[in-house]
Amino acid sequence: MQKIATIFLLLISYCTLLSAANNQGNGTIHPPFALTPSDLQRALTVRYQYSDKIVNFVDTPPFWLSPETLAYRRTTHGERQFIKFNIKTGKKEPAFDHSRLAEALNKAGSSNFRGNSLPFDRFEIGQDGKQLLFSIDSVQWSCDLSSYICTRISQGKILSFHNDFTPTAESDSRITSDSPDGKWKAYIKNYNVFLMSKDGSVNVPLSSDGTEANNYVFSSLKWSPDSNHLAGYRVAAGQPRQIMLVNSSATNHQARYEPLAYPKAGDILPRPQPVLFDIVNKRMVNIDNALFPNPFDLSEINWWKDGESFTFEYNQRGHQLYRVIEVEAATGRTRSLIDEVSSTFVDYTDLRNNQRSAGKHFRYNVNDGEEIIWASERDGFEHLYLFNGRTGVLENQITKGDWVVRAVDHIDPVRREIWFEASGMNFGEDPYFVHAYRIGFDGKGLTSLTPEPANHHIEFSPDGRFYVDLWSRIDLPPRMALFRSRDNAKLMQIESTDISQLESNGWRAPINFVAKGRDGKTDIWGIIHLPDRFDPHLKYPVVEDIYAGPQGSHVPKSFTTTTEPLTQLGFIVVQIDGMGTNNRSRLFHDVAWKNLKDAGLPDRILWHKAAASLYPWYDISNLGIFGTSAGGQNAVDALLFHSDFYKVAVANSGCYDNRMDKIWWNEQWMGWPVGIEYSQSSAIDNADNLHGKLMLVVGEMDHNVDPASTFALADSLIKAGKEFEMVYVPGADHGAPGIFTERKLMDFFVRNVFGQDPPNWNATSTHFPSS
Repeated sequence: MQKIATIFLLLISYCTLLSAANNQGNGTIHPPFALTPSDLQRALTVRYQYSDKIVNFVDTPPFWLSPETLAYRRTTHGERQFIKFNIKTGKKEPAFDHSRLAEALNKAGSSNFRGNSLPFDRFEIGQDGKQLLFSIDSVQWSCDLSSYICTRISQGKILSFHNDFTPTAESDSRITSDSPDGKWKAYIKNYNVFLMSKDGSVNVPLSSDGTEANNYVFSSLKWSPDSNHLAGYRVAAGQPRQIMLVNSSATNHQARYEPLAYPKAGDILPRPQPVLFDIVNKRMVNIDNALFPNPFDLSEINWWKDGESFTFEYNQRGHQLYRVIEVEAATGRTRSLIDEVSSTFVDYTDLRNNQRSAGKHFRYNVNDGEEIIWASERDGFEHLYLFNGRTGVLENQITKGDWVVRAVDHIDPVRREIWFEASGMNFGEDPYFVHAYRIGFDGKGLTSLTPEPANHHIEFSPDGRFYVDLWSRIDLPPRMALFRSRDNAKLMQIESTDISQLESNGWRAPINFVAKGRDGKTDIWGIIHLPDRFDPHLKYPVVEDIYAGPQGSHVPKSFTTTTEPLTQLGFIVVQIDGMGTNNRSRLFHDVAWKNLKDAGLPDRILWHKAAASLYPWYDISNLGIFGTSAGGQNAVDALLFHSDFYKVAVANSGCYDNRMDKIWWNEQWMGWPVGIEYSQSSAIDNADNLHGKLMLVVGEMDHNVDPASTFALADSLIKAGKEFEMVYVPGADHGAPGIFTERKLMDFFVRNVFGQDPPNWNATSTHFPSS
């Protein structure tokens, strides 16, 4: 009882100090209510407090198990369950025994999963219908649905010549690539390609120049359909870079050192080159590399069905040229079918990978490449084009307008129709809302399929006969319905989320707000999270939650119960997509090019000023900002380059010099070769510009952003005589997640925006739940 009384008196004393500050300091009038221990507890656990007050919440995309069976994850009163839905009978049932699966996983992996909160959001059913397949933290699992015995299975490797490529002198001829006709086996021995007949009577080398430094890659070998040719890649070694992570709190009171393959911007990369073998004559066919002299990466090889040629995609280092190349099997002659060229960057990651923050690359071969549907930003917006796949001639632009294609859902090559998703087409609506459309290959017959003003996600059945639409807004709970593809007829409503209990417990949706950007005409969109017990007659301090990574747009558009913790302590928290982020026009996106320090901050500042002008309760006199990863870099840059506006920042796990971070992300946006722009955007090189109050957070086992980046910034700040705080979290990975880190962030803003000291946590025995 004495400990409880001590905690209570300490927190009441803290809250009294904050309440006394309501009419003092900075001209900010803080909320008139005294903070209580329950407020602090709620702030640290608010991300989860509303999860048990919502019914039939579908918060992840549905997926098809078969042409007639849909699956999705549904949450009711905090308990998650996977549902199978038969579209013929309308029957819903649990997809499997969730408790038995959790028990099996715990037994197999020494974990502590619960059946009502399994840590994956989709699964597959094995071909025999008896295996459940899914992935947890990049580990693939297979669970028998009869015995509920779970085993780890090997994860299929994606062909990569960067992080994890290790040459092998494999000499086991049992590891082979078998020809389609069954007559031949190809294998690697002493870094070279060997050919062996099925009966073993022929066993000859197809190459003889392979070495450890320039070797043939077994996983890249692809047979032509007629078995007359074999293609693959030979890779010249680069200069592999490793960083060393130190886990200071591992086991037995000893540090553990973990090497991590981590190529950085400007590094010398492995150089892949295509190779071609004539199986009939047992010889290599020379391929001229003039069309692909400097690859950042090459795609997997794809043979046409007639076996006369194959294609691969060439991503040139620097990401300003992306090319589809065809190689003639008989002669090795090459030609370019499609050239994608940019004076800034080609966004080469896939258009859709079940996430909204996807890239711009899309290719679909119609009738084995007679035509190619291709995505491009060549007219200033992401659109679809139809090319002749044999000549490379552009036949027509399929989609066109001041809006962007966001996903391709289904293509019917017989009816020559495309079902796709796009945003920005509806005038007056949030330009990030995704809607579904249908259009012909010829660009005619554009038809809108989703009239509701909301953010939509479409999933087509495997046979294309049906599709399911999941839609919501930040102020509209999810709905999910089944439609027939041929006429877009709505067949049935599958789920409707009930938020009545959520609303009765005080939850409120964020406010959408839009203001003009730096050019005076472009709309900048964001949301405002209001503080707990909001009173429009008072003024509240503002803190911005920033992430300006150019790979996507980041302000939530779909419904979520997630609440910003700082709102529970009397802060307004905002999120904004400024220029330089994705999913708008190319001009909007190009602001990031060789200029990551920009982070859309000029647009964000104007947005804040517009909000303060409209809302008397919106106080930006002591503006705070925080972010993680790229957001950490953005938060520091706010203090370095815009200290007249931003005053307090917390930066977590940031890359503070893009030469210190992973190669693909940084060369994509900052360019190659590494130029002066890297220094101009470097917080480390510009540390002497720091004004305002800064806290750095870093986890020592960060596998995403080299933690040395944070220490290098700290070193520069120290040498520049700057004052800052630093939180180092032993054993933590990227983002240093946990209650401790969140508490430090809240304490920092309470101290430096409210102007009061947070509680002395060491004087209490309070233990908050781990996150």
